[in-house]
Amino acid sequence: MFSLTDRVAVVTGGGRGIGRGIVLALADAGAHVAIADIDLPAAEATAKEVEARGRRALVARVDVTDDESIRAGIAAVREAFEGIDILVNNAGVVQDHSDAQVDADDFDHCFRVNLRGIWAMTSAVVPCFQERGGGKIVNIASIAGRRGGALAPYSASKAGAISLTQSQATALGRDNINVNAVCPGLLWTPMWEKLEGIFVGDTHSDTVSRRKVFDSYIQASCPLRREQTPEDVGQAVVFLASDGAKNITGQALNVDGGIQMN
Repeated sequence: MFSLTDRVAVVTGGGRGIGRGIVLALADAGAHVAIADIDLPAAEATAKEVEARGRRALVARVDVTDDESIRAGIAAVREAFEGIDILVNNAGVVQDHSDAQVDADDFDHCFRVNLRGIWAMTSAVVPCFQERGGGKIVNIASIAGRRGGALAPYSASKAGAISLTQSQATALGRDNINVNAVCPGLLWTPMWEKLEGIFVGDTHSDTVSRRKVFDSYIQASCPLRREQTPEDVGQAVVFLASDGAKNITGQALNVDGGIQMN
């Protein structure tokens, strides 16, 4: 039921972190994967892992804030695979400063990547889905988008991603296109390493590597008392991209060990 054999998936920001976990989960489920990323060395390393699983992989340099880059990337995917079945809008950034020091550049960058990037990628891929009679879109939001708090630009952009998911699901349902979101919880990724420095006010590598803030959040806030992994998020994406979720759309699924319950 959850097989994706020979389907073609595009994953933005798929080279590392959560994106890499999603890419490998899709490949394990049988999909061929195009990794759309600005970090080409990371994307190429992940592509080799896909190929080692017996699936085809393509690396396309895509900046989700650049419409021409998106068009060129999608054209390359269509030429290589002759179509697209799944789009995972995973590319994301976090602000550069604490909320006390946040500036307009923080807001603009978070919204360009985390929200407008979803809209731009979806707009570029929908015609491919319409040609094939349908498709699946999974937007990677965050539990930070469920409730306002720290990290105002990031959280607001992720709240927008959840709302945009619902709007896209409403608009695209008539074309047999399912649109859902996954809201990851706490994962130790390069993004969280950056947050560790922001929260403690010290970005020195020795400080952020201690994970003190991260681990304290897990113990205080997570009922399952364990951190989430990119693989956990990847498995949720596989489900939402599969026929097992054919009648699910406009939903936001938390993968967070119970931190947010709704």
